[in-house]
Amino acid sequence: MKVINGKNVKVHYKGTLNDGSEFDNSHTRGETLDFEVGTSKLLKGFNDAVIGMTEGQTKSFTIEAKDAYGEYNPEATTTAPKEAFPANFEFTEGEVVQGMGQGGMPFLAKIKSLEGEEVVLDVNHPLAGEDLTFELELVEIDD
Repeated sequence: MKVINGKNVKVHYKGTLNDGSEFDNSHTRGETLDFEVGTSKLLKGFNDAVIGMTEGQTKSFTIEAKDAYGEYNPEATTTAPKEAFPANFEFTEGEVVQGMGQGGMPFLAKIKSLEGEEVVLDVNHPLAGEDLTFELELVEIDD
């Protein structure tokens, strides 16, 4: 049986960047990624890669930055007052922090710089500007 849209699948994968560094690995977490093929919950390129695969099959593929989390935008910054952070927070440039955006939605940002009582945050997705390479194993197709 081959994977088609609408099927539920279980996959193991390892994701790496162009420099070979690993950004995610389902084996390390000890559990498969389970999803319905054709839904918009995953990157389109990841979803598309499993279509036509059979159980036990492996493949490697790369999703270009523009089709993954987009190109890096140097203007995607915002500022926040230092007082918005916990009292004992240690500010380190390059550190990733989580905040709450308008409407209460959580977001990740990287501390770009400190300017007086303000923190300049880079709000690009942490993988923006990165081509993503995946080694994928289709573990199971669920009827």
